[in-house]
Amino acid sequence: MLNIPDAPAIAGTTHLHSGKVRDLYRLDEGEYAGNLLMVASDRISAYDFVLSTTIPDKGEILTRMSLWWFETLGVEHHVLSTDVPEQVRGRAVICEPLDMFPVECVARGYLTGSGLSDYRANGAVCGVPLPAGLQDGSRLAEPIFTPATKAEVGDHDENVSFDAVASSIGAEDAADLRQRTLAIYAQAEQIARERGIILADTKFEFGRRGDGTIVLADEVLTPDSSRYWPADQWQPGRTQPSYDKQIVRNWLVSPDSGWVRSSGAEPPPLPPEVVELTRSRYVEAFELLTGSRW
Repeated sequence: MLNIPDAPAIAGTTHLHSGKVRDLYRLDEGEYAGNLLMVASDRISAYDFVLSTTIPDKGEILTRMSLWWFETLGVEHHVLSTDVPEQVRGRAVICEPLDMFPVECVARGYLTGSGLSDYRANGAVCGVPLPAGLQDGSRLAEPIFTPATKAEVGDHDENVSFDAVASSIGAEDAADLRQRTLAIYAQAEQIARERGIILADTKFEFGRRGDGTIVLADEVLTPDSSRYWPADQWQPGRTQPSYDKQIVRNWLVSPDSGWVRSSGAEPPPLPPEVVELTRSRYVEAFELLTGSRW
């Protein structure tokens, strides 16, 4: 089980669920009663553990970046208001409840991470065959849809084929989610590239309203859900410098941490220099993408 701290009590709400980073509440009173309050904490996860160390300002950075992307993309989404309780102001949004699809909708424009592992094993990612000779960081001829199952908190998302998604939610909805995922990725990838950032891959979540409309939900295009690389440092054949929590992952598996990933033991606390470097990378990504100062 993950060691997730208890969510703080918020007056006028009922706590529903806590994930690795976010706490979800139902609003019990006021204008938005019956809707949801989604709060982004400063928690950080790696290798399916929630770490004991937090990253200052991370929750607010993620929230502000998601809001910027929702507005910039111009697609229908689940956010209703940012008029949230003072206790969580800046790191929370009020959103509508949706019937969420049980799939992580992943788009990849570059080969790395679990996609690279799959490719090295069988020459394909989620059943999508790729040409021989690709390396870590290779740009794909065209972006691909590589869905994953939504794992329970503490478990690992598993890459699956499009056919598996179609069997789970129906062929029509699966095709719809693939089209939406690749369209939003293409738009976001171009926007990021214009700002000197490569959006290597990202994951989206979608839900259905009561009237059947499918909308974008959860967080969107943050360093937690996306791989962002400096465009001027991109070099296939190696691990790319990144604007995400790869800094944390790298330290955890280095000799400096003293942690053995296969041991099953909780990772150690992060040292101050790793915390500050991680925070600075999140801030840098926010500023480059949005054009706003932190």
